Amino acid sequence: MRWRGRRQSDNIEDQRGQGGFGRPGGFGGGPGRIRIPVGGRAGGGGISTIIILVVLFFALKACGIDPMQVLTGGGGGLLPGEDNGRITSTEPGAGSVRNDEMRQFVATVLAETEDVWNGIFKANGLTYEEPKLTLFDGQIRSTCGFASSASGPFYCPADKKVYLDTSFFRQLSDQFGASGDFAEAYVVAHEVGHHVQNLIGVLPKFNQMRQSMGEQEANHMSMQVELQADCFAGVWGHYTAQKGILEEGDLEEALNAAQQIGDDTLQKRMQGYVVPETFNHGTSEQRQKWFARGYQSGKLSDCDTFNNPI
Repeated sequence: MRWRGRRQSDNIEDQRGQGGFGRPGGFGGGPGRIRIPVGGRAGGGGISTIIILVVLFFALKACGIDPMQVLTGGGGGLLPGEDNGRITSTEPGAGSVRNDEMRQFVATVLAETEDVWNGIFKANGLTYEEPKLTLFDGQIRSTCGFASSASGPFYCPADKKVYLDTSFFRQLSDQFGASGDFAEAYVVAHEVGHHVQNLIGVLPKFNQMRQSMGEQEANHMSMQVELQADCFAGVWGHYTAQKGILEEGDLEEALNAAQQIGDDTLQKRMQGYVVPETFNHGTSEQRQKWFARGYQSGKLSDCDTFNNPI
């Protein structure tokens, strides 16, 4: 991925070296947190309500624009963008000016997601609200609660922030065998995909509905939400590829990462067997399928995991 020398986002909050208590942050089991798993739990029903909410959102936001344009049209034209491989991070000291390579990489990937989603929203008469991304190490508090680095990356709908301990990238490579800069970019793009879901009303409705669901039903809907975020990450990858900044093997890196963090693969690795009724992010095959689907078409209409078999 040719990311060096490109625009870096200003929406980075670097909390590394502060023990995680500088600002509110969080992850774990609370209903507001959406994450890439390092293990798994979370289901179908009431899908028409979600679709209706999405329609209402866009009707209100677009003020006369076709309310289903974003979900059925897919994207606006975006402008065309050296080095690849694993990014390494230096250990920042508390209070220091943090501009290590990892921060630069994450800021660049976040900027690329901003370009894509600003373009898609603008093409449909809407304004994209850019999320903040908080870097932390060890532990963090968010509006959604408390989290440690073991939780993995997550998105908090309550404060509209992505939280990332970049040591997860090392874990992704060393423990899960998913190395490469585009694999890491996929992680960021997935969490930003949850932010898009939050803006269009999918996450608020899901968090409301799952309070009255049984565990299996909630797990199934959680898979639909997660797989849609994978597809949205693929949509981002589609337009990023059009800029000419992806390199040979980048797509394979992302697909391998999706495969390595599938619920079935994780359970086999950690406990030697799988329990399908506990899946809440999707199998390896499903995660690859939905990322590839978004990547190939670039259309949000192809990311409807609620009205199509997953």
